[in-house]
Amino acid sequence: MSAAESPEITCATCRACCCRLEVMLIGDADVPDELTAQNEWGGWVMKRLDDGWCAALDRQTMLCTIYEYRPDICRDYQAGDYDCLEQRVRLLTPKEAKR
Repeated sequence: MSAAESPEITCATCRACCCRLEVMLIGDADVPDELTAQNEWGGWVMKRLDDGWCAALDRQTMLCTIYEYRPDICRDYQAGDYDCLEQRVRLLTPKEAKR
């Protein structure tokens, strides 16, 4: 799907695809300890559950449960930019990606 074919990504249409990416915790991240894990290189990341989704993601609403305290990398991630659209194509069926 090209950018021209992509619908605008908003909070209402976000499918939380970025919540399947590894999120490094850098600096003074104020994330609750139970939502963090140490990766294979010794760095601290957002914990992901067995289904691959971020532990802070509410599976019913697909919204972040720690939105006000989310890591800087999550704050900087731009909904609807190139990487966001690439993740949607990679993770969703074509029908889901158009919603």
